[in-house]
Amino acid sequence: MGKPTGFKEFERKIEPYREVTVRLQDYGEIFTGKHDIEHLQTQGARCMDCGIPFCQSENGCPINNLIPEWNDLVYNNRWREALDRLHKTNNFPEFTGRVCPAPCEGSCVLGIIEPAVTIKNIEHAIIDRGFEEDWVKPQIPESRTGKTVAIVGSGPAGLAAAAQLNKVGHNVTVYERDDRIGGLLMYGIPNMKLGKDVVQRRIDIMHEEGVEFITNADVGGDGSREGAEVIDINNLIKEYDAVLLATGATRARDLDVPGRELNGIYPAMEFLSKNTKSLLDSNLKDGNYISAKDKDVIVIGGGDTGTDCIGTSIRHGCKSLVNFELLPRPPEERAPDNPWPLWPVIYRVDYGHEEGMETFGRDPREYQILTKEFIDDGNGNVAGVKTVQVEWSKSEDGRWEMQEVAGSEKTWKAGLVLLSMGFLGPEHYVSDPLGIDYDERSNYKAEYGQYRTSRDGVFTAGDCRRGQSLVVWGINEGREAAREIDRYLMGDTLLP
Repeated sequence: MGKPTGFKEFERKIEPYREVTVRLQDYGEIFTGKHDIEHLQTQGARCMDCGIPFCQSENGCPINNLIPEWNDLVYNNRWREALDRLHKTNNFPEFTGRVCPAPCEGSCVLGIIEPAVTIKNIEHAIIDRGFEEDWVKPQIPESRTGKTVAIVGSGPAGLAAAAQLNKVGHNVTVYERDDRIGGLLMYGIPNMKLGKDVVQRRIDIMHEEGVEFITNADVGGDGSREGAEVIDINNLIKEYDAVLLATGATRARDLDVPGRELNGIYPAMEFLSKNTKSLLDSNLKDGNYISAKDKDVIVIGGGDTGTDCIGTSIRHGCKSLVNFELLPRPPEERAPDNPWPLWPVIYRVDYGHEEGMETFGRDPREYQILTKEFIDDGNGNVAGVKTVQVEWSKSEDGRWEMQEVAGSEKTWKAGLVLLSMGFLGPEHYVSDPLGIDYDERSNYKAEYGQYRTSRDGVFTAGDCRRGQSLVVWGINEGREAAREIDRYLMGDTLLP
């Protein structure tokens, strides 16, 4: 714990983002990059002697970060030791410290009576200081086992597994179909939330530690992916002692309503990834992205991806912006059926919503909206969206049911529509040639904690196994899969 009476003396105060009007002028991170050490020590002092740290429970941190320990170390100005504690459970705190929604804070014991400890801010500051002080250095294994592992996919799960397997001396090769390593971290999360220099910095460290990265490697592909080399997955099975599939959940949920074929309607991830690639390649000068400039933009679906579409569209210079959400507006405080330590389902204003308020004078979100049809401008382009209002109620058996509100039909102007409704699972062209089993949701079937597919020597982890989830869950599964692969290769394992 920090100061024994700190939680009674000090109020929660988070580190601010850059001013909205300033950050909207660029694609730099929304964070100021400046950590007030005295402020963070005060916030660390709020960590109470709670007995059972629910921040580390199954409702809290998926990677079991030693949160009370490094809160106490920060409070006592022992930052180097705090970094060591952080790295014991988290390979990439510079990622989670920026993009994780912090389920740990939702289950913080102090959160029962007061606002939770600013755990995410403190984690972010610890790793940033670690890099500033040059404490984060490549850890090269003293010896090699001679065992080889191929990892398909370089997102959070694939990178975490690679780091762990390399640590114990296996020779690890990571295959990525895009032109840059990082998967979701590189192309799925905008620069505003996660600078690509931050991602590349960690990849460079892993490369120095001995991990081999191969880009433009379309494992199982059919040759249609421009610039990529097709690699036969069965050849990897023959060449390596073990293979890990960490391909993510990349099949976007579509919207099957009249007019879906019109031009100007895109999956959100296509919009975001093309923007990031063009930004990295040419600072958007090549024009190889989907522009929202001077367009009436409608984002269908919420969550982090919807927020990212909002922030990116505003930076492009969109004319107007509306975000449709099917569910009702969440309450300001926890509802009776959403008790601590569950994740608090409450109304939140994320960075994109804040930017929408600043730009257009209102929260861009419209709740309980169901899309019925896309309108043609006469030339095959989207010109509007027809919607209807819905109401939600519970049936006798306790299930939520939706009903359309008569007379609530409305037409919205739209020149660009972005579909942000989640993902359905992994693409199967990598896995079909292996003949592995799928679960009822079309994910690669493997038991949690074991990560073995139905094919000997083939493991799986991350979103392609569990379904769309958080970066921190990807790290969790990558670390655990590495442990099981090490056990498979060596008969036993010392990995946590």
